[in-house]
Amino acid sequence: MTRPGGFLAITPHWVPWPEQVVAFTGVAEIAGAIGLHVPRLRQSAGIGLALYALCVWPANINHAINDIPLGGAHLGWWYHGPRLLLQPVIIWWALWAALVIDWPFRRRTIACDKGDCL
Repeated sequence: MTRPGGFLAITPHWVPWPEQVVAFTGVAEIAGAIGLHVPRLRQSAGIGLALYALCVWPANINHAINDIPLGGAHLGWWYHGPRLLLQPVIIWWALWAALVIDWPFRRRTIACDKGDCL
């Protein structure tokens, strides 16, 4: 990550080693995205991305409640409200995309080759 300033600004004060945590979250996002494309890693990547989205939720809440400006801009509740409400959808989406869950959209099973079923 070459510009962690915004992420550091919204990181809650109780997070230890914020620079390292922010760097780790960047690595986790990239690893999760790659893992979704590797059949053997897909489910683990989806679970990891869901946990990532859960773990960064406090930073999003901190950003909203304390109205922390990014790049000098105060974003307001028109931005924060939907973002906070959609976090559970992002968690679900990571699990659904990784074939960890199929709720509420049941997938029809098709012929699978080496466990890579869609």
